[in-house]
Amino acid sequence: MKRFKLYPFVALVVLLSVALASCTPAGTASPAPTQAQPATEAPTQPAAPTEVPTAAAAFQPMKVEAPDCNYGTADQPAKLKSIEAVDQYTVKFTLCAPDPAFASKVAFSVFSITSKDNLDKNGGDSVKMSDVPDGTGPYMLKEWVRGDHITFVANPNFWGDAPKAKTLIFRWSEQSSQRLLELQSGTVDGIDNPAPEDFKTIEADSNLKIYPRPPLNIFYIGFQVDLKPFDNEKVRQAFAMAIDRKRIVDNYYPEGSLVATNFVPPAIEPGYNANQPWYDYNPDEAKKMLTDAGFDFSQKIPLSYRNVVRPYLPNPKQVAQEIQAELAKIGVQVTLNEMESAAFIDATAAGKEPFYLLGWNADYPDATNFYDYHFANPNNQQFGKVFSDIATEINAAAQLSDAAQRQQHYDKVNELLKQHVPMIPVAHGASATVFKAAVQGAHASPLGNEYFAVMTPASGDQLVWMQNGEPAALWCVDETDGETLRACEQMYNALLSFKVGSTEVEPGLAETWSANPDATVWTFNLRHGVKFFSGKELDANDVVATYEAVWNAKSPNHKGRTGNFEYFGTFFGAFLNAK
Repeated sequence: MKRFKLYPFVALVVLLSVALASCTPAGTASPAPTQAQPATEAPTQPAAPTEVPTAAAAFQPMKVEAPDCNYGTADQPAKLKSIEAVDQYTVKFTLCAPDPAFASKVAFSVFSITSKDNLDKNGGDSVKMSDVPDGTGPYMLKEWVRGDHITFVANPNFWGDAPKAKTLIFRWSEQSSQRLLELQSGTVDGIDNPAPEDFKTIEADSNLKIYPRPPLNIFYIGFQVDLKPFDNEKVRQAFAMAIDRKRIVDNYYPEGSLVATNFVPPAIEPGYNANQPWYDYNPDEAKKMLTDAGFDFSQKIPLSYRNVVRPYLPNPKQVAQEIQAELAKIGVQVTLNEMESAAFIDATAAGKEPFYLLGWNADYPDATNFYDYHFANPNNQQFGKVFSDIATEINAAAQLSDAAQRQQHYDKVNELLKQHVPMIPVAHGASATVFKAAVQGAHASPLGNEYFAVMTPASGDQLVWMQNGEPAALWCVDETDGETLRACEQMYNALLSFKVGSTEVEPGLAETWSANPDATVWTFNLRHGVKFFSGKELDANDVVATYEAVWNAKSPNHKGRTGNFEYFGTFFGAFLNAK
């Protein structure tokens, strides 16, 4: 297979230019809402109005506003000042500081829009909302048989192009061999993440077609730095020297994968710097450092992981065993702790696992998606305490549109990550989707957000997809797992979207959008006539209510599933009215 390379993204500059040039220019008036037409003749005598007010006339705009921008902390500054419905079809976000990446953030599916009615009815509870989703997307939920499958049916009122398949079924298996066997036998139409050893078999089968996914991700070995024995920085540095990252990539990853030297992949510029290497593999020095640090070699250290194949980690169990063996060479005793996927994600996010395997696939192509989420986000406790020196550099970079200036901050971030070692960057993994060759419109997305509405089944009206794991919920504002997000993406729409199979931002529920010159005020003009599954027409209050449910900690709809809302804290800063 050819080595694939994603062209570098000068992400913030491109995103800002898209926002200011490709869309409605800043200052352009929003489309006027439909108004009742005046009578052509005056009444012959005074009379009480008999006309029923139009929806626009009855619309009562919502606004959520912070009193000032001082409600954050040093580690998690305030980023949002207000969110308001200007009129029935116009939403305005006012920020506390410039954010050139804002368009990409609101395009991410975690920030899809549901109806205010649905939020109020269920108190923002993701579990309840998963039973009766109220989205605007191409597919609606028919049934979710826990542990087995999810069936979606085409939304007859979808505002976009009608889905090619009338029925979409999601199935899952953590075993890549089972996924391939089902595809070969014809019981499914497409699968995610084939095993590296199966690539050549797939390429030789004329009935199948492989769609490579470039390595826009990171696999890392994580530490919770507040828990022993990893509360000692020297111990973490020693572990970094004891892991042979190249051996792991050479033996357990498909062609096209890269040994990681930075936390971000090479395609992320600014952010990546090839001249900032990680620790060299040096087991002798690692053992000496542990001895000097007073490390207890008699202790047994659990290494937690989930046996779910991801683009950044195609062979989780084998890699866990390899790390166990490598650490044994320097006298460290590691026990393997395989966990169920959702329980593992929840436990690591809560800071309960001292030593674990995890990774990240880009949600949008910018360094803020990698650095901010992991190292400047108190809501994500997987590494323990936030290192204030790292967070300061990250937060400074996020407000800049000049690539060279941002890179200076990210260079410092990389230096500090190497010093503090909250994680060991291991690999940027190449991966793929595989479909029956006869499936038209099949693709792989570098963001992992494959869009099934454009796929025409090989035969009949049903498309069956098999991924690595079962979704945790079907309302995703409080979720982080890719298998969960992909299911939500078939039912919900965000204000903006990413083009199919691409990282380019395009209109979503907002038909046009604009930003002021310093990227602190963003205005979105909604499509008219978009309907939720419930039949309610989308308006600006639905957008405000969806965002308020997460931003405002005192909102009765601030519930979610775990209540962490990790992405929101990363993308949009501190929560309003948080304790």
